Amino acid sequence: MNIHIKVGDVLTLLCTLCLPFLSSCDALDEAPDNRTEITSPDRVQSLLTSAYPTTSPAVICELSGDNLLDDNVVVTATHNAAMSRFHEEAYQWKNIEDYSTNVPDTPYQIWEAYYQGIAVCNHAIAAMQEMSADPAHDTSLAHSWGEAHVLRAYLHFVLVSMFAEAYKDEARSSADKGIPYVTTPETTVHVDYSTSEYLHSVKTTYDLIEKDLLEGIDLIDDAKYKVPAYHFNRNAANAFAARFYLFKRDYEKCLKYADAALGTTPVLRNWRAINQNTIRSSVNDYNSEIQSWNFLIQSTYSYQWRMLDTNARFAINEGTTFKADGKTWHVPSTLAVTCFGSGPNWSGPLPAYSGLVYINMEGQQFGAWLFRLYEYFEFTDKIAGIGHIHQLYQPFNADETILCRAEAKLYLGDRAGAIQDLDKWTSSHLVEKTLELADIRKRYNRSTKDNDYVSDLHPAEMGFEKVLTGDDLSILDCILHFRRVETVHEGHRWFDIKRYGIQIYHHYRGPNEDDIHTDSLTWDDPRRVLELPRNVIESGYPSNRTNSAAGGYAGPGMVSVALQRTTPQPYQQ
Repeated sequence: MNIHIKVGDVLTLLCTLCLPFLSSCDALDEAPDNRTEITSPDRVQSLLTSAYPTTSPAVICELSGDNLLDDNVVVTATHNAAMSRFHEEAYQWKNIEDYSTNVPDTPYQIWEAYYQGIAVCNHAIAAMQEMSADPAHDTSLAHSWGEAHVLRAYLHFVLVSMFAEAYKDEARSSADKGIPYVTTPETTVHVDYSTSEYLHSVKTTYDLIEKDLLEGIDLIDDAKYKVPAYHFNRNAANAFAARFYLFKRDYEKCLKYADAALGTTPVLRNWRAINQNTIRSSVNDYNSEIQSWNFLIQSTYSYQWRMLDTNARFAINEGTTFKADGKTWHVPSTLAVTCFGSGPNWSGPLPAYSGLVYINMEGQQFGAWLFRLYEYFEFTDKIAGIGHIHQLYQPFNADETILCRAEAKLYLGDRAGAIQDLDKWTSSHLVEKTLELADIRKRYNRSTKDNDYVSDLHPAEMGFEKVLTGDDLSILDCILHFRRVETVHEGHRWFDIKRYGIQIYHHYRGPNEDDIHTDSLTWDDPRRVLELPRNVIESGYPSNRTNSAAGGYAGPGMVSVALQRTTPQPYQQ
């Protein structure tokens, strides 16, 4: 049976786009009168600027993972509602129905925004093919050809990481459902997405990502960008390649591209130079586009800071212990393992974060967040106090890339090199003690009861050819911990949970409930795959979860909100 899905065609330089798989879209038979033709290299470059999404997977991934706790469980006698219904649904690993509230960060908006960016890339590529018989070797087009392919690869990589199983091995990933890999402009009303052209496995999706990545990565020319940090510059592209090959477990290539991004002498973030006079100055320094360690900066519309600061139903918290059904539950402190805890060669909070962890108000014992989450506000009406909220998100930077390299070195048998990279990370975060293997052994001791710094890994079940043991396993635990600290609020922890089959637990209590619910996500739980939005499934594309077929619908992602800002207080232990 053919499945026909209504799509729209990208027809303007300003990217007034209808997106693949959206049943509300109508294709346009003719270009509108104000259409801007893509007829020059400069216009191609301008078009690609609009292909970078204004949403990120951070919120949905943080809610799905193990960084956030339910305040209704952790803080005695609280019965708070979530800021949005979909936050509660995501935390409970349910199919997300709440797409009608016009709130950013939903899976619908990620799906729509990333496929919109893919559509832009496809039209840019098609336009370049009309301008030249060989765009990759045309000096006026080669750079844009490279950017379009690398960006298209990255957008599909985010989508397959969220809406499909993690990469396992060739056999298992050939059987797992992937996502549609779209490489041509949508120019017809009905496209049959049930064909093999679009119904890909995870392996095929990864193969197509790799093809695009390799097509474009060597063509990128930083000199073509006015502000390289807001585009896939060479460092960002190499960092993406390093992460892609790490997830694919091609460690030699991961090492190659990580080295290319980091250089012979890696320069990591200068935490000592971050201005702490105000939280805004700290955020501006952290997100500075002129700093070499900020490989790629993405501007998004997000409620993430307000979710943690103002609402704090699901937030980073101190742990607790509770009893239910005759069993005692240990809820680990996510504050300790993310932004306010000790490590293998430092005690107390990570020195780089000193004075930069905030809470909403003095005396509050929950809802801590790292300064970099603080939002920017764009006024559309200063008198009414309304406008758009912006969150700057860093998909790639030097500090995370060196952790990718450390993991690759570990699997390649270079234990000393991995520890050297980990020590480089700690020293850049103002830790004075040199990291040694003995420190790692002690902190990540799996024989210690309730050691919150180690996770229940299932690498063999996830298709890892090499399963680490002994000291190597302790070093891996250290890498996963450092990446959790480095990427807190950014959602990357969820991808580590998926690719290592980490078993996690969520404990929650509804705003009108007294009983605490507990649930676990095992390595093979189908809920590790985020369900497709409802309108995608209703349009005929098969469900990607094996046990359900629900989803939802949302309005546009650019939301006008009133400015309601409290004065954050530094967190005191």
